[in-house]
Amino acid sequence: MKICCLPFGIFFIVLLSVRVCTAQLVPTETRILFQVQQLLEYPPVLQKWSNWTSFCYLPQTPSLAIICSDNHITELTIVGNKTFSSEIPRLSPGKFAVSQQTLSENFSLDSFFTVLTKLSNLKKLSLVSLGLWGPLPAKINRFRTIEVLNISSNFIFGTLPPSIATFKNLRSLFLKNNLLNGSVPGLKGLQVLEELDLSNNLLGPEFPSLGNNLIRVSFGNNSLRSEIPSELKKLNRLQVLDVSSNKLVGPIPSFLFSLPSIQFINLSKNQLSGALSGNVSCNGNLTFVDISNNLLIGKLPSCLASNSRNRTVSIAWNCLSNSTSKYQRSYKFCHKEALAVEPPARNQMEKSTLKLGLVLGIIGGIVAILGLIGFLILAIFRRAHRNGTDYKSDSFVIEKNVGGGSPLVNGRYVPRPMRLSSMGLPPYHVFTLEEMEDATNNFDTSNLVGEGSEGQLYKGWLRDGSVVLVKCLKLKQRHSPQVLQQHMEVISKLRHRHLVSVLGHCITTYHDHPNTASTVFIVLENVTNGSLRDYLTDWRKREVLKWPQRMGIAMGVARGIQYLHTGGVLGNDLKIEMILLDESLTAKISSYNISLPSKVGIESPLHGQDDSNQLTSTGNSEKDDIYRLGVILTEIITGKPVNSQSELDDLKFQVS
Repeated sequence: MKICCLPFGIFFIVLLSVRVCTAQLVPTETRILFQVQQLLEYPPVLQKWSNWTSFCYLPQTPSLAIICSDNHITELTIVGNKTFSSEIPRLSPGKFAVSQQTLSENFSLDSFFTVLTKLSNLKKLSLVSLGLWGPLPAKINRFRTIEVLNISSNFIFGTLPPSIATFKNLRSLFLKNNLLNGSVPGLKGLQVLEELDLSNNLLGPEFPSLGNNLIRVSFGNNSLRSEIPSELKKLNRLQVLDVSSNKLVGPIPSFLFSLPSIQFINLSKNQLSGALSGNVSCNGNLTFVDISNNLLIGKLPSCLASNSRNRTVSIAWNCLSNSTSKYQRSYKFCHKEALAVEPPARNQMEKSTLKLGLVLGIIGGIVAILGLIGFLILAIFRRAHRNGTDYKSDSFVIEKNVGGGSPLVNGRYVPRPMRLSSMGLPPYHVFTLEEMEDATNNFDTSNLVGEGSEGQLYKGWLRDGSVVLVKCLKLKQRHSPQVLQQHMEVISKLRHRHLVSVLGHCITTYHDHPNTASTVFIVLENVTNGSLRDYLTDWRKREVLKWPQRMGIAMGVARGIQYLHTGGVLGNDLKIEMILLDESLTAKISSYNISLPSKVGIESPLHGQDDSNQLTSTGNSEKDDIYRLGVILTEIITGKPVNSQSELDDLKFQVS
């Protein structure tokens, strides 16, 4: 028997040795990975790499994935924790580094890509939130086999090199959330490109030429100033078009709404003008259209006039004559704005009458904002006292909880545009516990953002690469998961431009009591640009807040509070550090008080009430909100924090 077993044992050892050999990368690519680890300055996700690491068999996570084929790397995904910011100071010529945000001044993007392009079999490369900075090198086209390229949420600046248009196999290109500027080179040469996301950059002014194979196109929040090109009619596969938050001019081409595959169109926050053709037809699969905040006149085409066939249409802040929305401007306004001459470039304005303009700007800003304070507070106070039924079509309504708990929002009165991703946010999603663990790397302490009596707040990365915040709330008392599910469904419908949105949730139960909820995980929009307090106290950021920006922020906070008061959401923990700013300096209130049911023992899904505030309380939650709004506006004017009533009195004396 021993003699018979010997050949089998030898055969098994040979098989095992072959298995071990196939598990190893070629030595060259192993060295490349260690170079990447060093060049990225040993981020947390790569710190555990050692000479004993079997790279091809590392478990895949949202933060790290290495796929191999025939001993070569074909896919490499690395997601870091360097938060993107649209405002970052240039420290010295040729350097563009900030501690905790970017890689150090020793980093070279050119050298980094020189190393990476040696991975000759690479098909997918995703480098997200790693603090990469510098201009994109022309040698990027050395990725001969690349199919998916994602360098989002970094600090890549400068213009896109023409070589970006020479990829033969590129199907997806994601460069969103960077600092790229200038014109986009013609991309018609990218014949197989299906997905293109260049949103949240500074690209412009011309609309780039595009390949005809595209399915998803996003240029939102850039500096496009041209007309929408007629060449888009050739994009027969196009399903999603987002060019919101630019300065596009001219009419909206009628063919957009009837493209063969179109499903989603966002043209909001531009300067599009003129009347839509009366014979516009809409594709039957078109489910979302946002043309709000433009200069459109005339009548709305019939296929856009009603939210039929599950189609959501947002048309506010235009000058349309047959709109049922009360949020329309006068015809004169749109006509005047459409004819207005564009202001001169910023550098030209700075050269002319700088000193006089600065003095007049400061004086005018102070006077305007002082007047704004009284006007906003009065407007909010009056609107909050109106009958709630006046707002059913444009807001939400609070109903009293019969069981004695906190008031709940009635989701029946939430408008459809708010229910969907009308603000560039993903649809609401109910997550699994596994998804929460993947997003936070099993709730690793390195992702812990904050901790309090209510629970912990983690930074997380969803599987699509987007960054979110995950709040873990331990329930103090037993409660039915069905009741919590209904409550979270109501919260999911509360979306406003000036509120931090809840993107999803996960409810877990006890193993021995499956009908009793134990923990609620709330997934929040990650507003990455810091708080308003940061911009008023940090000398590097303070320079960004000129008087027009301060007035815009003040208006945003006031509108957010007005929205909450309209629905009866009162007693909000309004503080300047709870006012967050996104990349476009849009103010978002992060502390509105939508309470969970009373048995849960939690005041708010976003932030708990803080009794440490030493400012005077009126005992009336509505008046307290208005009073705290006045405090915030005072801080915006003076640029000084208010921590006590005596400090507020001093500041009021300074501005009086």
